Amino acid sequence: MSDDKHGKLARSRAGDPAGRSPEGRPHVRLTEDGRPLREVLSYARRGSRFTARQAGAWDRLAADWVFGAEAVEGLTGPLDAAGWFGREAPLYVEIGSGVGETTASYAAAHPDVNVLAFEVWLPGVADTLARLEAAGATNARLCTVDAAWSLTELFAPGSITELWTLFPDPWHKTRHHKRRLVNQPFIGTAASRLVEGGVWRLATDWAGYADHIAEAMATEPSLVGGLVERWTERPLTKFERRGLAEGRDIADFAYRRR
Repeated sequence: MSDDKHGKLARSRAGDPAGRSPEGRPHVRLTEDGRPLREVLSYARRGSRFTARQAGAWDRLAADWVFGAEAVEGLTGPLDAAGWFGREAPLYVEIGSGVGETTASYAAAHPDVNVLAFEVWLPGVADTLARLEAAGATNARLCTVDAAWSLTELFAPGSITELWTLFPDPWHKTRHHKRRLVNQPFIGTAASRLVEGGVWRLATDWAGYADHIAEAMATEPSLVGGLVERWTERPLTKFERRGLAEGRDIADFAYRRR
């Protein structure tokens, strides 16, 4: 069976966790004539083909570990994170987990915490499942709903112990800067979701975006921090390797909620 057929079969069995919204948001706003309203998103669509490895991991784990639009539609209050994990534990959230290198590594090394990774790219989600399985980590869950929408709509203030935004899309062109995730009002919203003393970790391999992060985060009075040494618990991801190979410096940031 071809890789593409494996992917289609896996998604048909488990259901597409991205739900009815093609953009990863469960509630699509409509124009007056009923057409989907074009919204500013911090990510771009990518392909959805699964490899055989990804399809196998999806078949085995997605039903229990992956949550999409159908899991949050109709909620009138914060999501039940403890219910998703089957236990109460400090909640660590990664935005844009890619293929799950950091999620799997951290979850395996810290079985006492719950790690929730947001990723709308389904092959990346499936790859993360495979990494978690290989590492023997059972304390991570994945959500395919837009992370900015989710932190705004689904999380209570003071509910997240750590937040990670590692190598977000820098959106280089000036006209695309509005699509950068690290902007107000999202910064203020995300900061409010941290527990007192909670940490927001960020990293980028683009100097222009590093400058932007420093300037944008400085607008949030509830956060204190800035450039730091490389976070030792962060594995060397493919994005970081690519940046280093192309001669770019890596900038790590850490901000603590007052």
